[in-house]
Amino acid sequence: MSSAPPATKHLVTLCQQATFIKSASEVTQCPADRGYEVAFAGRSNAGKSSALNTLTHARLARTSKTPGRTQLLNFFGLDEQRRLVDLPGYGYAKVPLALKEHWKQHLDAYLTERNSLVGLVLVMDIRHPLSDFDRMMLEWSDVSGLPAHILLSKADKLAFGAAKNTLLKVQTIVRKEYGNRASVQLFSAPKRQGLDEAYTVLDSWLFSEQDEEADAVDDQLEAESDGEQENQTGE
Repeated sequence: MSSAPPATKHLVTLCQQATFIKSASEVTQCPADRGYEVAFAGRSNAGKSSALNTLTHARLARTSKTPGRTQLLNFFGLDEQRRLVDLPGYGYAKVPLALKEHWKQHLDAYLTERNSLVGLVLVMDIRHPLSDFDRMMLEWSDVSGLPAHILLSKADKLAFGAAKNTLLKVQTIVRKEYGNRASVQLFSAPKRQGLDEAYTVLDSWLFSEQDEEADAVDDQLEAESDGEQENQTGE
């Protein structure tokens, strides 16, 4: 398990227990629009499925050497109120133009109309960041008022210095164009690099202060109950 900060321990546990809910080809087929969702997007072959699988410690998202295999919105439940969503990836995808337009239409509807959507994780290949698709996704999230977090994936493919330089360049561009509405980090699925930072962002989106206070109360009540049981046993 990742050595995540205490504030994200609960999230890591939920991610380990993530389960598939359903797939949808359009917004009307999505699960009930309540609770909290974080969507994962990325150009075909950017490493989106690998990142999602690494964060959940499971093979939830389908990985393939054939780009563009994710053609539906796939929903994964963390608990009754929280979900991760694997969005269609395209770019290199060898699919008919009509299907690409269908994805784009319903992706736009999902990003702009889904009330439970609280953040977008955008996965970019560190060797080819800020493609036209990436910029389109950032614009969509910005117009929708959604915070975005960029994972510069496959960071292990570059030397440490080169990866850092790319990170700084992308951070500079993103900060100039989107201010604090988007953030950037290095990420590597095979090396498990950047997990703690990604978990911290997900935690801040999926858990409100009220949720944390409720969890703290539950923990306190559980501790008091355990203490009472121990006292009764001792008597």
